[in-house]
Amino acid sequence: MTTRTNLSALALKYSTLTVFFMIALTAAGFYAFFNLGRGEDPPFTIKQMVVSAAWPGATSREVEQQVTEKIETKLQELPYFYNVTSYTKPGETVIYVSLRDDTPPARVPDLWYQVRKKVGDIRSSLPQGVIGPFFNDEYGDTYSLIWAFESDGFSPAEVKEIAKAVRQRLLRVPDVTKADLIGLQDEKIYIEFSHSRLAMLGIPVDQILDVVRRQNAIVATGTVETSGEKVAVRVDGAPTSAEQILALPFTANGQTLTLGDVAEIKRGYQDPRQIEMRFKGKPVIGLGVVMAQGGNVQTLGKTLDRTMKEIEANLPVGITVHRVANQPEVVEKSFDEFSASLLEALAIVLVVSFISLGIRTGVIVAFSVPLVLAITFVGMLLLGIDFQRISLGALIIALGLLVDDAIIAVEMMMVKLEQGASRLEAATFAYTSTAFPMLTGTLVTAVGFVPVGFARSGAGEYTNSIFWVVGLSLIISWFVAVLFTPWMGYHLLPQPKVHHHDPYGGRLYTLFRKLVVWCVTWRKTTIAVTALAFVASMMAFGLVQKQFFPTANRPELIVDMKLAQGASWAATDKEVRKLEQWLGESADVAAYTAYIGAGSPRFYLPTVPELANANFGQVIVMTKNLEARERVVAELNSLFAHDFEAVRARVQRLQNGPPVAYPVMFRVLGDDPQQVRAVAEKVRQVFKADPATRDINFDWNELAKSVRLEVDQAKARALGVDSQVLGNALQTLLSGVTVTQYRDRTETIDVVARAEAPERLSVEGLEAINLRTANGGVVSLAQLATLKFELEEPILWRRNKELLMTVRAGVADGVQGPDVAARIDKALAPLRAELPSGYRVEIGGDSEESAKSQASIFKMMPLMAFLMVLFLMLQLQSFSKLALVMLTAPLGLIGVSLFLLLFNQPFGFVSLLGVIALAGMIMRNSVILVDQIDQDIRAGHSAWDAVIDATVRRARPILLTAGTAIFAMVPLSRSVFWGPMAVALMGGLLVATALTLLFLPALYAAWFRVKKPAAAAAPVAHAPPPLAVAAE
Repeated sequence: MTTRTNLSALALKYSTLTVFFMIALTAAGFYAFFNLGRGEDPPFTIKQMVVSAAWPGATSREVEQQVTEKIETKLQELPYFYNVTSYTKPGETVIYVSLRDDTPPARVPDLWYQVRKKVGDIRSSLPQGVIGPFFNDEYGDTYSLIWAFESDGFSPAEVKEIAKAVRQRLLRVPDVTKADLIGLQDEKIYIEFSHSRLAMLGIPVDQILDVVRRQNAIVATGTVETSGEKVAVRVDGAPTSAEQILALPFTANGQTLTLGDVAEIKRGYQDPRQIEMRFKGKPVIGLGVVMAQGGNVQTLGKTLDRTMKEIEANLPVGITVHRVANQPEVVEKSFDEFSASLLEALAIVLVVSFISLGIRTGVIVAFSVPLVLAITFVGMLLLGIDFQRISLGALIIALGLLVDDAIIAVEMMMVKLEQGASRLEAATFAYTSTAFPMLTGTLVTAVGFVPVGFARSGAGEYTNSIFWVVGLSLIISWFVAVLFTPWMGYHLLPQPKVHHHDPYGGRLYTLFRKLVVWCVTWRKTTIAVTALAFVASMMAFGLVQKQFFPTANRPELIVDMKLAQGASWAATDKEVRKLEQWLGESADVAAYTAYIGAGSPRFYLPTVPELANANFGQVIVMTKNLEARERVVAELNSLFAHDFEAVRARVQRLQNGPPVAYPVMFRVLGDDPQQVRAVAEKVRQVFKADPATRDINFDWNELAKSVRLEVDQAKARALGVDSQVLGNALQTLLSGVTVTQYRDRTETIDVVARAEAPERLSVEGLEAINLRTANGGVVSLAQLATLKFELEEPILWRRNKELLMTVRAGVADGVQGPDVAARIDKALAPLRAELPSGYRVEIGGDSEESAKSQASIFKMMPLMAFLMVLFLMLQLQSFSKLALVMLTAPLGLIGVSLFLLLFNQPFGFVSLLGVIALAGMIMRNSVILVDQIDQDIRAGHSAWDAVIDATVRRARPILLTAGTAIFAMVPLSRSVFWGPMAVALMGGLLVATALTLLFLPALYAAWFRVKKPAAAAAPVAHAPPPLAVAAE
């Protein structure tokens, strides 16, 4: 091997340049470390958009058929379309359009533009009176910080103005891309009148409405063009206060009256309420900010802290600001924990190196690790990978692997020095003997992470930085091992005493040699025992719990409270206040924020926001710590079991990974609501039979009350009253109609006309409503129509245009959702067999998402296998040896099953990634061992001696590299998110390493029919082999 192709020799020849690059790359690493973005979760594209529309006065079935159906049909033409799910209520439809998991994130903004365009194309085909459609493609924004503005002595409108000013100030902070106000109450001006009094005075309701409209209209009044200039003419007269509206005159029956004579006018807020936000039981207005992608949330948090302190110092007395959500604090704590784990893992790796290699030798490994990490940070900066949950965990995984090449190189240098080689020969020998097999092993290990790097799914996008960080650090570690480690070894390694005896003749080596000889001699037994262990582990794997992603270790709880469909906002508010009172008395609760009429904004990526809904309330409970969180969960579950009869409540901890609404979900699809309801009830009974299910519920089920007017059409026509006149009159009197808009600086406030409270808040009073006839007379509603009290579908859910009812459930603590779903899925087989044609039951929830994510991983397995085979073939150049190395890959599963069961850890998506990557780690050691056997055979050793001696010589570096990888996982094994993966990797590596050193030599001997020479029975001195040269 010449200096030209020996990178280690080149590094030593150009020593000054080598030192320069080491210093420069370390400095660049420090720069990258402090400039990398920091976040809680990796960037993740929510591939869902919301399209909504309103059709006042229509029933849910009419809206479904005339609006929802048309929009859904058009949306199915969208590229990358996955499904469309919608719910339809009387007068309203909300449609969720979801893209396929394999949709490239870069295409998503254009696809949302296509949604707008396609729905816009059919706008003219929707019925008259439809309002919208409206679009929301910012559904996935996660708020980094949310503040709550509490007031004492200020009206909501005044607090809103203060919050708007603060919002404008925060938008000027770098990395703030969006700031939204939350829980706003819309201001309204209500004109309330008595329809019976107007009827007595002979005043049509339309006359009152017309007076207000005309007075407030803005119309073009022209311009006067003189010889020298153009002068605009303005007409002033729009009312500037509620009092001025009261004073508006009009004429009726020859009398001049003012609005104040026949109506009461008041300025207030939306009534009935639609949404409210409360902090610790007090009404507040929220302000949330979204960080720009790639920003450092810790830096943003500090900047916003300073900015808010300045703002708060200038706020009026009586305004108090509370921090409701604080992602920078969570990230800082998470980053500190991971940094501590990283340092702990680093310390463990170095201690293992020092103990096994000695202080001076271990120092070289100690210098190599920070250098590899520094260059990795530079690579992360160039690739745009920030510090977040996934990349930090990947760094710890990489830490146990990136020392392998350095340990192999240093260990080989020490052996050559002990054998009498010069420092230059020792420093360059590792390259000539193991550089290529080491590179092959490194590439094979990195390729093990290819499926997660290129998986086109939500979970794949969430976790793909594992591949880039681990792969990058492994390849960098090889270059460091062949360029910088030899230079450090040349200058730092001690000069050992030259040993003329066999360095592998020590007591431990002798015992290990005997064990290897036994395994090779009794090769069939060794192979059979290993095969039986593998089969047993596969059977035992069925006992391992399954999960998708684990629960987050955050102290927040989300409490969902849902009343029956059709329940009023006031009824929901009453129940939420009752819960707030209980939370206020709990010693384990630090704070709580309630949202009535809608869900919390997305303050944590994996949450699923609930859209506006009068019968829904949500409380975010901040407990004092994780122990307190568990106590509060138990107490709340007990509270809801014995109280809150009108509420379906759900207490949930925050989850990791892509958002999933419920862990166990089954969809019932069909055509007829009653039939779907009947099938769903049977599914619910199957749910109830499983003891691990909790809080079994439907997404919709109960009917809502309605009043249908059966109009006597003959009498109505005779009086000149048609259905449209009747409907408009009732809408005006009961719900109110927006007459005009009052302009107050930047605000536009609806002016709403409606009947006074006693006349509109009672179903019994409907018959007494007076209507004007075509000839100016007055007739009561009872004379024209009969009131029929009925039940109707208050909401209809659909999925891909089929009627949908979802049966959902939580699971008992300590039980995994996919395990429960698998049992229920099996138990549903008899029910599925007897379903009517056109009806079916599908699995959803964690199981569906997990299956989709795993499918995307398995789709990339052929690519991973091809690359592994390619790299191994380039190194081994033998199909037989390739098969030998490949056969060791599954051995890790023996340890995986054993350790997961032993430590009671579930097998989830993250564990799956680790197990797939484990194959590469195992084959890395196998390829180096097989290559060493080949080198010995080429150097003139007998096949038997080559198998035994190569195994004995490679045992120390193989055990060292595996040991450092296993011990480096110890800090990660305590993590809620990474723990199952770390345990799986530790078990897999431990068992596979032992089997690589015992099973692989036996398999090699069996495959190539290596015979034990007769002379080998007598004890011989095992002289050190001559320097072997790698095949070039």
